[in-house]
Amino acid sequence: MTFFMHACAFFIKMITLPLHVAETVGLLSFYKRVFPYVMSKCADAYNDKMNDKKRELFRSLSKFYPTNGPLRILEVGCGSGANFGYYPTGCKLTCTDPNPHFRSYLEKSMAKNDHLVYDSFVVASGENLQGVEDNSVDVVGGAFFFMEHVVSDPSSWIYFLQHVLQPLWYYMGYFCETTRAIWKDLEEAGFSDLQLRHIHPPLFFMIRPHIVGYAVK
Repeated sequence: MTFFMHACAFFIKMITLPLHVAETVGLLSFYKRVFPYVMSKCADAYNDKMNDKKRELFRSLSKFYPTNGPLRILEVGCGSGANFGYYPTGCKLTCTDPNPHFRSYLEKSMAKNDHLVYDSFVVASGENLQGVEDNSVDVVGGAFFFMEHVVSDPSSWIYFLQHVLQPLWYYMGYFCETTRAIWKDLEEAGFSDLQLRHIHPPLFFMIRPHIVGYAVK
């Protein structure tokens, strides 16, 4: 199956070669503007299916309130603000995303969720958060909450299709990866406490395998 999977993935890579060339020369920059619109339309459907899981996850935020002042949250990869409705009243929110065109969608989400205090929007990837001050937040700082799609079990057809279709998904999902075993990075990161569960919500098969939980530094 491994040889067949790699052969199929190579075929998809050949099909997407024009997209790779277009990205290299900057012709896909227009999709950077389109992608936030696509994600904002998908957010409601995602929340409908993940509502119970999100409520359960973010209920744990109460454990990390400081002794004085509001709970300060840093959301990495905020997108259109799909999580805002799940945060406790009075939280101070800093958002980051590598795509600057999410700003207008974030502003709409903040207007709908006026129980939060909107601090700032920083254009940055999760790998480079130098624009966020050290010790300036309580969650993703004191605690790291996550709900993320991951690679499936190697014995499954979803695993096979994730690897075969990843070259195409990379462009459809604005450089999104479906073949990462992120839980391994979390397990090896040396957190003092890691609460992690694998779930399979009723989502599109490419992003169906999820991990959910939180880690304490």
